[in-house]
Amino acid sequence: MNFTLEFLVPLVVVLPLCGAGATVVAGAHKHLQRWISGTVLASVVGVSAALLWAADQRRTLVVRVGGWPLDEGITLVVDRLSGLMLLISTVVTFAVMLYSSGQGRRSDDEFDGGAPLPIFHPTLLVLSAGVSTTFISGDLFHLYVGFEMLLFASFVLLTLGATEERVRAGINYVIVNLLSSLVFLTSIGLVYGATGTVNLARVASRLDTLSPQTTLLLESLLLLGFCIKAAVFPMSGWLPDSYPTAPAPVTAVFAGLLTKVGVYAIIRTRTLLFPDDRLNSLLMWAALLTMLVGILGAVAQDDIKRMLSFTLVSHIGYMLFGVALGSVIGLGAAIYYVAHHITIQTTLFLVVGLIEMKRGTTSLQKLGGLLVTAPVVAVLFFVPAMNLAGIPPLSGFIGKVGLLQAGAEQGGWLAYLLMAGSVLTSLLTLYAVSRVWSRAFWRAPVPAVAGGARRLTPGVIVPTLALVLFGLGLTVFGGPLYGVADRAAQELLARTPYLTAVLGTGGQ
Repeated sequence: MNFTLEFLVPLVVVLPLCGAGATVVAGAHKHLQRWISGTVLASVVGVSAALLWAADQRRTLVVRVGGWPLDEGITLVVDRLSGLMLLISTVVTFAVMLYSSGQGRRSDDEFDGGAPLPIFHPTLLVLSAGVSTTFISGDLFHLYVGFEMLLFASFVLLTLGATEERVRAGINYVIVNLLSSLVFLTSIGLVYGATGTVNLARVASRLDTLSPQTTLLLESLLLLGFCIKAAVFPMSGWLPDSYPTAPAPVTAVFAGLLTKVGVYAIIRTRTLLFPDDRLNSLLMWAALLTMLVGILGAVAQDDIKRMLSFTLVSHIGYMLFGVALGSVIGLGAAIYYVAHHITIQTTLFLVVGLIEMKRGTTSLQKLGGLLVTAPVVAVLFFVPAMNLAGIPPLSGFIGKVGLLQAGAEQGGWLAYLLMAGSVLTSLLTLYAVSRVWSRAFWRAPVPAVAGGARRLTPGVIVPTLALVLFGLGLTVFGGPLYGVADRAAQELLARTPYLTAVLGTGGQ
């Protein structure tokens, strides 16, 4: 039997699920739980790196689980896009796990809620498995399963400690995501009824036989479901009210990954299933409004967590901008920006967790003097904050310049309007993070909140520093990474490599 790399593909899901089971069994032994989680996630990072290398340098990897026919079984596919998303997502999840383990007994056991929580590590691993499932799914129903794994795990993580605020936020989060799941499931049923399959490659090859009205209906329903999950305006109001209530590690992994899964689904379905440009103008307007409404909400906030939650919404607009342009340059810039934003947004929420540990609050009214009392935290905040704002030569600047170049190349008044909106959003992002810097770090010291402050340990500083350096790596190695994103965009828009791999002899 010949050795092939296809055997690695299921491991990005199987390893976290097996690790989740092992950490449940080891629930009474916290150190063993942490060791299992760390080993599993480090292994998944290695597997993801190998898969990205194989997809970029060799071929698209395809696995037919159990050897079932395409229309009857589960197909797993790793191309350049899914390989890049796998690597970035597993790296940040691994960093968040190390951060949570380094918080010490109080945070890891209680998360400020007063009840022991041995379920954290198993649930984080299930979340990782759900994220990986969505990235490698080759059919719509399996993609839906990945979303539901995310929903289950994220609700548990969001309500850790069972405080009233977290439960209320968790209920709102679940209601919105159940609505998006219902829309998605309805669209899956309609796709199956119209084409006789839910396999993405099969659907792509059969949609041309349908009437334009039917295709438009299917496209609209899928796009609606994914836009809700990606927090695209006007379906973004749930996010700033949900994320800030959770513990810092949970908020960080949510901010980095959950909305990007929706963005990934938009990219995959629009390039593979609906390569026409019928809804591109609608997406451009959604991108513009998402950018502007999100950033205007951010500049009005006096809490750092809520401010970052609104910037998270606004920067989803940049990714939609690139997707809506429908060109190789635009899509490549959007893919690069997704990788950048996953890393930087996760890093910033971890740094905010450090601020909360140091001062007992994230309210700007109660913060001050951190540059003197916590200079390490100041540096850890400043670097990713400037990256988020797009200051040259950081990766945020590289991604935004790529999007502006794509918009200028396409031309048209709507593209130019989006370019203006993206520049304005970038300037307002700089204003928002500079406001945090001036009030929390520069001004005179303010006494810490009584009973809320804790000493920072290397266990939380080192993972945060590692993620800051990883974010800088996106700049240092911006050329090769942008090259991968550009090749991924070419592959997606060509469609033929994916279809040939799945429908031809590339299946395993």
